[in-house]
Amino acid sequence: MWIRLQEDIDTVLKKDPAAKNRVEVFLCYPGLHALIWHRLANRSWRAGLTTLARFLSHLGRFFTGIEIHPGASVGRRVFIDHGMGVVIGETAEIHDDVTIYQGVTLGGTSLEKGKRHPTLEKGVVVGAGAKVLGPFVVGEGAKIGSNSVVTKPVPAGATAVGNPARTILKEDSAAREAPLTGAAKTKEEFSAYGVSKNGDDPLIKAMHGLIDQAIAQQQRIEQLEKLLNKGKSAADQGDSTDCEELKALNKLVDN
Repeated sequence: MWIRLQEDIDTVLKKDPAAKNRVEVFLCYPGLHALIWHRLANRSWRAGLTTLARFLSHLGRFFTGIEIHPGASVGRRVFIDHGMGVVIGETAEIHDDVTIYQGVTLGGTSLEKGKRHPTLEKGVVVGAGAKVLGPFVVGEGAKIGSNSVVTKPVPAGATAVGNPARTILKEDSAAREAPLTGAAKTKEEFSAYGVSKNGDDPLIKAMHGLIDQAIAQQQRIEQLEKLLNKGKSAADQGDSTDCEELKALNKLVDN
């Protein structure tokens, strides 16, 4: 347990630039305290002491504002930043190196017993206020944008944004695998609050594309109108050259 506590503190120092030292992290980070309470509750749960486990979980919620069901599975180096209002359901599975921000819900949409909550694979980042609802998998390295509502699986490395969430496929793998080392590599791989470079909502991007296309068509129509007006003016003045251009233009428009 001591080794895992050291890993958790190192993770906070790595991912939160506001963290100054180990003592500060140990005393002042509720996400770290919630994980400690959860490990105690989870041990009791697995030992069959379910009432004690729920009571320990309740105490952890009281002191930290973070509710983790004692039956939930939480991996190593999980970082719950700020954490107030985080709710993690009984059958949720959180793998190693996951980051969760305040207001996140890992919930279920079924009243049936069994697997009801999501599985977050290694390296997932869930932005503030996001709701991940259902017994599906969020793939390794995926990102959930803040305030998104996710009810379907998210592929590994992808980003889910919006309500209901839409999936943005991961960036070109060659760009992601560029040879970086040390602190530069850490900053490149981690996306605070699930915000990614070029991670625009795909629906918004499609709308912008339609708008750009409509503007381009409008410009072509205006050019054609100018040419037609010029041709008509030339015809009125008896300019045979421009008249031929007008006939060709009319033929092009008719086709």
